[in-house]
Amino acid sequence: MERPSVRSYSIRGSRITEAQRAAKDALQKVYGIPVSANKIYLREIFPTAEKIIMEIGFGMGEATAIIAKNNPHNGYIAVDVHPPGIGKLLARIVENELTNLRVIEDDVHVVLPYMFEDESLDGIHLYFPDPWPKKKHNKRRIVNAGFLALIHPKLKRDGFIHIATDWVPYAINIEEVFAGSELFTGGVIAKPDSRPVTRFEGQGIDKDHQVTDLMYFRKQ
Repeated sequence: MERPSVRSYSIRGSRITEAQRAAKDALQKVYGIPVSANKIYLREIFPTAEKIIMEIGFGMGEATAIIAKNNPHNGYIAVDVHPPGIGKLLARIVENELTNLRVIEDDVHVVLPYMFEDESLDGIHLYFPDPWPKKKHNKRRIVNAGFLALIHPKLKRDGFIHIATDWVPYAINIEEVFAGSELFTGGVIAKPDSRPVTRFEGQGIDKDHQVTDLMYFRKQ
């Protein structure tokens, strides 16, 4: 399994509370999906799900848990590399008695090619990815031509990716990346009610950060 040479994320130290560590260690075997080079069969994990949606980079999992709780008819796969956030989301799964949410601890660039069948996802959520605002770090932004090529085959026909960012230059860059691709169609949308406003987003709004929602659909 190849590892990406340029990371689109940064491990924010090793700080993790004892409660988060305990939750992570105890619950990951129950609610986590082990990383492997073998394909997973989502219909075995979520046999009755109307849609199966992946969230990439869920932070502390606040929005992830709310969305899963509000949509019990869907199945959700949450992928991240941040240990404290993984521990917190696992705890939220138990607190909210969620049966439709599973967690994978690894980089999505590793997870998608090796573990997911083509046309297996109805949608992808990418909420507030690191904007890497310094020009010298722009190459680390997750949304680029390679990322579009990565997710395109894993989405079903007319499957979607919903992106939200509070960094206007990044929103513009995302539009440019998708405009230069023949794989997707879409653009900026009004914030849908399905995406909850988290404490993180509220803090940005308080600082007059403009939040942009973008929705793109896989072309045939």
